[in-house]
Amino acid sequence: MLRGISFNISKNSTTVVMGPSGTGKSTVIKLMIGLLKPTKGDIIVEGVNIPKIDEKELQNIRKKVGFLFQFGALFDSMNIYENIAFPLNEHTKLSKQEIKREVKNSLDMVGLKSDEVMHLFPDELSGGMQKRAALARTIILKPDIILYDEPTSGLDPIASDLISRLIVKLQRELGTTSIVISHDIKESFKIANQMIMLYDGKVLADDKPDFFKTTQNPIIRQFIDGISEL
Repeated sequence: MLRGISFNISKNSTTVVMGPSGTGKSTVIKLMIGLLKPTKGDIIVEGVNIPKIDEKELQNIRKKVGFLFQFGALFDSMNIYENIAFPLNEHTKLSKQEIKREVKNSLDMVGLKSDEVMHLFPDELSGGMQKRAALARTIILKPDIILYDEPTSGLDPIASDLISRLIVKLQRELGTTSIVISHDIKESFKIANQMIMLYDGKVLADDKPDFFKTTQNPIIRQFIDGISEL
């Protein structure tokens, strides 16, 4: 349970929210997009106080936010083209030709060859390729904010590095504000401009990556260094 947390996210940068399991990391991003409501307090996104708006206003905010789920959440019954085109079919009036062009552009941005993967189904792709396809769907509506929930979870070191590079690339090229929930310390240091550590439902530290590399705070050191006991 989160208890009185408060922090600011810098625009057009990448912020990593980390901490031990059960500290409320995933709860933070669910609160940001209104999937959960806080018992009290304010959550300001794009100048709008999320807990105070109605469902219609909330949907307008969500259109500006891309969400990469921990395990991709691709639709098993749809091929990759249909998966990535889904948000455009739901939220735009683009023609079939325009949608096809946008899907190809999104796949190119995440390093997948559209002609090779569009007709395949998710279970025909490797874990890393599935995550990249899910990321292509996440950016298809050109969001202002991208939320990543454990983006390297379940991936091997090479695939994890590729996803981290893509997070940095997309933030720079799209000018998005990226918020990454992660316990992968190595990859977090590669991507973060700002790092926030939650512990026992509170913000333990909110600073630049260099602070986390050098601090002697015993709780932070235990987490960063992967030590099982203080």
